[in-house]
Amino acid sequence: MAETGRRHKAFIGSFTAAGGPGLVIADVRPGTGALVLTGSLGTVPDPSYLALSDDGDMLYAVSETAEGAVAAYRLRGDKPAPAGPPVPVGASGPTHLGLYGGHVLTANYGSGSVTAVPLRPDGTLAAAPSGLLQHTGSGPHDRRQRGPHAHQVQAAPGGRWAVSVDLGTDSVRVCTLEGGVPVLHREIALRPGSGPRHLAFHPDGEHAYVVNELTPTVTVCRWDAATGALKPLTEVPVLPGAPAGDAYPSGIVVSPDGRHVWTATRGEDVLSVFAAEGDGLRLTATVPCGGHWPRALAQHAGFLYAANERSGDVTWFEADERTGLPRYDGSVRVPAASCVVFG
Repeated sequence: MAETGRRHKAFIGSFTAAGGPGLVIADVRPGTGALVLTGSLGTVPDPSYLALSDDGDMLYAVSETAEGAVAAYRLRGDKPAPAGPPVPVGASGPTHLGLYGGHVLTANYGSGSVTAVPLRPDGTLAAAPSGLLQHTGSGPHDRRQRGPHAHQVQAAPGGRWAVSVDLGTDSVRVCTLEGGVPVLHREIALRPGSGPRHLAFHPDGEHAYVVNELTPTVTVCRWDAATGALKPLTEVPVLPGAPAGDAYPSGIVVSPDGRHVWTATRGEDVLSVFAAEGDGLRLTATVPCGGHWPRALAQHAGFLYAANERSGDVTWFEADERTGLPRYDGSVRVPAASCVVFG
């Protein structure tokens, strides 16, 4: 059932280097999920990924550039306001960020590392990072895996651990913070050449799903929050047949009730629907994403949203509660769209 009632906003990241407007703001129409653009901010280059504070008062963005930075915005009124200057992360190509232990963590794709930037009590960023964890290793793909490429970082359920997903080393790292410095707890190897990109936790807190970019699959894992252990169980294709070329899966989300998992695949321009069944997943359908090159997926109030980078739009779908099947409902123009978050 689509949510009605209080007003919600969507925040959309885009690549300014590819013609995007930067940070885009939209109203979310209750009941329909439709996005209505209300403005944009071009204060930092390439804000490709965004994250909201738990209280919804602050918005954080990476600047996915060679120098690499993170920026903070205060959410008061109808337009985000920059809350201090961007903070360099001491690494290149930060492509994702998450909040953990009173810090913003960035996953730095170019450098293959994770940076921690402390948060002040008012939610603004400290003037400099407090530490960095450098990933090491490589994989069998001769072009994409010559070294580490951290692609995502987030807090695990319960808040005790953070996990970072590395496409270049075919692994997931479980980390903690010691004195503001990210410290490796354990590294979990996935299948060589799989190229893990993003991880999503099941609401039961006991399962996690890793979408792989270099092979069109999802790795189903069991998660132990007490020990910070991730155990790969099985690997499931995201497509019903072999792709014509490189498929490049990208985003993954799990329904709030844990019954369905959705992925996006850029090379095929499709969304895949899975039924979550115990320690496994079952592919039930694929549908067109409504655009070209769906870089990220998000969900809100019974709707799925795809940020289609190359067609320059965000499409939305109402997801059937019983089957999980997305039904296309509309789109809005956002050049070089990269992600969507909701507040």
